Amino acid sequence: MTKPFDKIVTIDFETRWDSKDYTLSKMTTEEYIRDTRFKAFGACVHEFGTDSPTNWVGGEGLREYFSGVNWGRTAVLAHNAQFDVSIMEWVYGARPAFIFDTLSMGRALRGVEVGNSLAKLASDFGLPAKGQAVHSTNGLAVITEDIEAALADYCAHDVYLCEEIFKRFSEGYPTSELRLIDMTLKMYTRPQLELDSKMLIKALTEEGELREGLLQRLGIQEAELASNPKFADVLQKLGVTPPTKVSKTTGKETLALAKNDALFQALLNGEREDVALLCEARLKVKSTTERTRAQRFLDISQRGKLPVPLSYYGALSGRWTAAKGSAINMQNLKRGSFLRKAIMAPEGYQLVVGDLSQIEPRVLAWLSDYHEMLDIFRADGDPYAAFGAQMFNIPGLTKVSHPDLRQSAKSALLGCGYGLGWASFASQLLVGFLGAPPVRYDKAFAKALGVDQAYAQKFIDWEDNVVKMLEIPHTCTQQELLTHCLAAKRIIDIYRATAHPVATFWDMCSQLIEDSLYGGRVYEYKCLTFSKERIELPNGMSLLYPDLKRTKDDKGRSQWVYGPKATKLYAGKLTNNVTQAVARIVMTDGMLRVSKKYPVVGTVHDEQIVLVPDAEVSEAKPWVLGQMTLEPKYLPGIPLAADGGAHRRYGEAKQ
Repeated sequence: MTKPFDKIVTIDFETRWDSKDYTLSKMTTEEYIRDTRFKAFGACVHEFGTDSPTNWVGGEGLREYFSGVNWGRTAVLAHNAQFDVSIMEWVYGARPAFIFDTLSMGRALRGVEVGNSLAKLASDFGLPAKGQAVHSTNGLAVITEDIEAALADYCAHDVYLCEEIFKRFSEGYPTSELRLIDMTLKMYTRPQLELDSKMLIKALTEEGELREGLLQRLGIQEAELASNPKFADVLQKLGVTPPTKVSKTTGKETLALAKNDALFQALLNGEREDVALLCEARLKVKSTTERTRAQRFLDISQRGKLPVPLSYYGALSGRWTAAKGSAINMQNLKRGSFLRKAIMAPEGYQLVVGDLSQIEPRVLAWLSDYHEMLDIFRADGDPYAAFGAQMFNIPGLTKVSHPDLRQSAKSALLGCGYGLGWASFASQLLVGFLGAPPVRYDKAFAKALGVDQAYAQKFIDWEDNVVKMLEIPHTCTQQELLTHCLAAKRIIDIYRATAHPVATFWDMCSQLIEDSLYGGRVYEYKCLTFSKERIELPNGMSLLYPDLKRTKDDKGRSQWVYGPKATKLYAGKLTNNVTQAVARIVMTDGMLRVSKKYPVVGTVHDEQIVLVPDAEVSEAKPWVLGQMTLEPKYLPGIPLAADGGAHRRYGEAKQ
């Protein structure tokens, strides 16, 4: 890329803190910096790549320093740049042309689990240990000259460590990924989204009134609903035996009162109105996530615009995750929720939202040479209905004519493509697969799938199948559960027979785990290069499988594990990893193209949120979707699609 800067300045702030109540261990970065107690004792700055000294700029001299730098042509380097650059922008009005961050680079190059703090990186690279002088400022609002001198030395050493780590990380680091780090950080440090405080207050008030109304109607206290033992006592008083399950962690019997427990769902949707109402009230009391997030949104709205907290390379595949400690996960806002609607573009602008359609199934079909599926996508029809017609041999199957079969085809296409086992599939269907309503397959459905007596007997004769079946939480009879499991297994069997190129791809991945990821044989397949403990991706980044080894599971079966947490690796998991990673690159390539014209102010999964002036929206929307679906050179022939919309409110832009 053409450098948008002439020089890089490495910076590290030292700020006031108090371990009792004013510290980043108890507050978000946004809360901490926007707090009235915030105070910068000073910062060390150094022009990267030069022999000039590292300078300590005391707190009272910071504003003059920042006003004297042409930030329009100056980049900033920091470790955890979200913190340092937020101070620069929010407190001193200094807006760097570009942001480099060694913490973000560390997550991508080393993985999340190994730890990427400055102290850990210094230790791993054999650099001088990070200092401890900062602890002398705990609780201080004013510091002495001696403390400031010690703080300056400590800070200068951090700048040195950051630069040394950056030198190691930056060699060969893809320019496109550096641009994504910059984009991600500016979503936070340079917030442009607004929050509708009136809507948030109204929603919180209405939710509170509804919750209190339910409690009064039932004549019970909130504590009785929030506590598992107390709620179980209430059920017993109503003549209901509290549902239980065997804990997968301890192996002991425990109460099955969680939202996703099938037995609890049975009470919630049962015939007894009093019990159903009680369960509904429990959900409202226990479901604090949305209420808490609404309150946090409201609090942020009182302090300013909404910084979007995302962790670049928060997952193995390179996808974003919610920033650690941000307390607002922007990646799981429910569609149609008031929280989405409360997020707004500033006056005079709209949010153009573009969403890649079925990007992972498309990438998987391309990787596995599943030409029949690629043709379905090229036809621009309903891929789930078309796949259902192929799976169940019903020409012309549609969402209207066979909604149950289409949903089963969708579940198979989205889940079974990664080697999902029948027991997991059956269990997830009972509580709602991938957000769909709960479903239990009956005899008529199983028969339509081709489940006959011989198929059922073969299933039962395999003892392990029966054990797995009985471990599934259920509210039906064992015979009904058997029918459901037979249908679920049959769907997977049909998927594997229909999508045989995908099954062949699994076999290849299984072999490559042993031959390449473990054995070290370099193998190039399409846009991927497999080698010892890594898979190089088309953007120059890699999927990492450090310390991969073969072990035995608790039943004595051979398995592959990697990393400090002994994460399991198998063909379906590897298929998932490479599919997600390549899909992520398709997504980010589109984001980078769009960002050259309009600011990308947020992203959720396969969706990008773009800020566009009102007058340009009609032209910008198709342009954004077009940029998202340009055929990548590394995926020749793949059919891409995207849909989207535009509105000032995020929640109204794409229904």
